[in-house]
Amino acid sequence: MNVQVAPNVIAPPAPRTLAETGLSVVMMRDILLKTMFRMNANLVSELARIVCLPIPATQELIDLARSQRLLEATGTLHATSGNEMGYQLTDGGKARALDALAQSEYYGAMPVPLENYSQQVKRQSVRNMKLTRDQLMSGMGHLILPENLIGNLGPAVGSGRSILMYGPPGNGKSSISNGIRDALGDKIYIPRAVEYSGQVITVYDPIVHSAAEEAVDDPNSLRRTSNRFDQRYVYCQRPSVITGGELTLDMLDLTYNPVARTYQAPLQMKSNGGIFIVDDLGRQSEPPQKLVNRWIVPLEESRDILQLQSGEKFTVPFDTLVIFSTNFHPNEIFDGAALRRIFFKIKIDGPNQENFLKIFAMVARKKKMPLDEKALIHLLKVKYPTIEMNFANYQPVFLIDQMIAICEFEGIPYQMTPDLIDRAWANMFVRDEKIAK
Repeated sequence: MNVQVAPNVIAPPAPRTLAETGLSVVMMRDILLKTMFRMNANLVSELARIVCLPIPATQELIDLARSQRLLEATGTLHATSGNEMGYQLTDGGKARALDALAQSEYYGAMPVPLENYSQQVKRQSVRNMKLTRDQLMSGMGHLILPENLIGNLGPAVGSGRSILMYGPPGNGKSSISNGIRDALGDKIYIPRAVEYSGQVITVYDPIVHSAAEEAVDDPNSLRRTSNRFDQRYVYCQRPSVITGGELTLDMLDLTYNPVARTYQAPLQMKSNGGIFIVDDLGRQSEPPQKLVNRWIVPLEESRDILQLQSGEKFTVPFDTLVIFSTNFHPNEIFDGAALRRIFFKIKIDGPNQENFLKIFAMVARKKKMPLDEKALIHLLKVKYPTIEMNFANYQPVFLIDQMIAICEFEGIPYQMTPDLIDRAWANMFVRDEKIAK
């Protein structure tokens, strides 16, 4: 059964029975017992919400545990529970919960089998997106970009393939990456956890994933639309993972918690269905070539290989738009084989004089700094020739912020003068000179 909740993305259907969850009954029973033990939950409706199963499936699980004498009805109705019967762990149930916790501390939401997750990733693949010029322009917000850049970026983003953006520092590569993320726009389903070979791997991460607002039904409506998808998933914005100089190869492997005896998904798995931005490539402790070598199989085959503590290896989907951003020339940090595997290479240059002035005027207006023709002529005719007219996108913000800081310190109204331009310029570059030691 296909359930359509989000436009263009088929939602995972809610399991009507325990068999439809795809999990072993023993695993689900143990997670239920651990949840009751750790959270002191005892009502079917409450447990259904915590373990993320429909009430009938949760009741089926409770009845199974009762038949095994692990649970018992409390025999009392709670006034605040809508006349629900309560349940509690028997002594045998407590012993089983403690034994299960010794094997794994995981409790709460039931995981999704890896095979089911892989199918959902295909249904909501980032490569299925149809991104228009207007959507991409909208994501870029107020950025002033060269005319041909959107034309180059659009096909790259729309393909869902890897992108390398390179060029001199301070020209908006990070801002463009963030703009691409904002242009994605739609929503997908992220599993709270995935199960493979009896091991639980947590995937949903509130730091990475932004949960969308849940649909609320009109109580007078005959047609209910909310909660029609598998609640083991969270309905989210397409994810974006942004890393910089801190990225290391271990971050791309499963993280095992020896105390809880559970796994956490690596960054690229958390970014499935969205984008993975590697900013400042070349500033990491690992050489860029080594980092890209780790991505060769995923980039070419849309699958990644992970390894459990036991040494067992398994395959997971790799469905993310990877954006590498660097200030180095690609030929300095990659060999030809690595460059061939990065599908799009886009150079991000500094603005020309016309666009520089547009950016300068826009920043000045936003920061309430009045423009002054004499000061601008001084900037263009005196200062920029000293650096061969090399404009960069960061410079207007830097210069105007410097002038604002001076004006506030001196206690004078915001103003732009040749003298203030000189003082601001002096802080933008460090003079090449020898320092006595």
